[in-house]
Order: sequence, then C-alpha cells, then structure tokens
Amino acid sequence: MAQAKRKQKFFDVNMPIINKETQLYSYDLKELDKRIIAYDLTRLLRGKGAILKLRVSVEGDKATSNPIELKIMPSFIRRMMRKGVNYIEDSISIECKDAVLRIKPFLITRKKVSKAVQKALREKAKEELIEYVKTKDVKILFEDILKNKIQKSLSLKLKKIYPLSLCEIRFFAIESQKTSTLSEK
Repeated sequence: MAQAKRKQKFFDVNMPIINKETQLYSYDLKELDKRIIAYDLTRLLRGKGAILKLRVSVEGDKATSNPIELKIMPSFIRRMMRKGVNYIEDSISIECKDAVLRIKPFLITRKKVSKAVQKALREKAKEELIEYVKTKDVKILFEDILKNKIQKSLSLKLKKIYPLSLCEIRFFAIESQKTSTLSEK
C-alpha cells in the first residue's frame, strides 16, 4: 500500500501589534515556529512605505507573532527628498528595559544647513532617543513608532535647533533580548 502524501494547508497567525491576522502555508502548525513574516504596512500607515518583520511563536494550537524589525522603504525616503535640503542620519545601539535595540533616525531639513547644525541635530536626536527608550519595553516602543509618537515628540524637540520637514525612524530592530526576560516567560 502506498503511503499517503502529506498536504500543506493554511494556518492562522495572530499579529497583536497591528491587531490583524494572517495565514501561513505549512504541513503542520509546529513547522511555523520561529518562522519570520515580512508584513507590508503601507496601507495601514497611509502611504508611508514600511515593512514589519515578525517572528512566529507557536503555543499549543495557537500561533502568534512578535515584532523584531521595522524598516522604512527607500522609495518612501526618496519621495520625501527635495532639492535644496539636507538629510541627517545616524545609527544608535540603545539598551531598553528588556532588549538591546538598533535605531536609525532619519531627518530632513527644510533648507540647506551647515555641518554644525547637522551635528547638533544628530546629537540632540541621539540624546532624546536614549532618554525615551531606557524606561520602556520593546512592545511599547514598536507601538509608539507605529502610532508616530516617538517621531512627533522628537520633531518638536529638534525644532528648537532647526525646523525639519521630516523626522522619521528609518530602522528599528531588536539586536538581542536580555536573558532575564526570556526565562520569565
């Protein structure tokens, strides 16, 4: 007697960070554990081209996903650039309550500015991000970025140095989890 072929089917995966559910194709639910989903947030964020990467975790007969990276697409950044402006970017590794994060802020000025102003904006942005992140946990930070809370407060603080046409978190990812939080779960 020939052995029956295994069939793949769709399994529901919950994404609590954006209150949505998606389906993944697999032989069984256990195979989905630790799989990474890339989810396009462009429609959800009203035209801001962004990709959210989530890691699936299976508990019992339910699959949920936790965010690991948020990235603004280069096409969105190119669309925001104009002639006669400067852009300022940085890459910062910051420790929050339960993980070490990599944050890359991206700022666009309204007109051309000197290197001294660019440096002042970069340093103030770094200082404000470190201050904001150190008391919060990862889930809250991802939600704040999706709701534009961090960007709005950062823009208002940097406006005192020089007004910006765009203040965005271009890249936000978890570099490493702290071991104490993994053992508590």
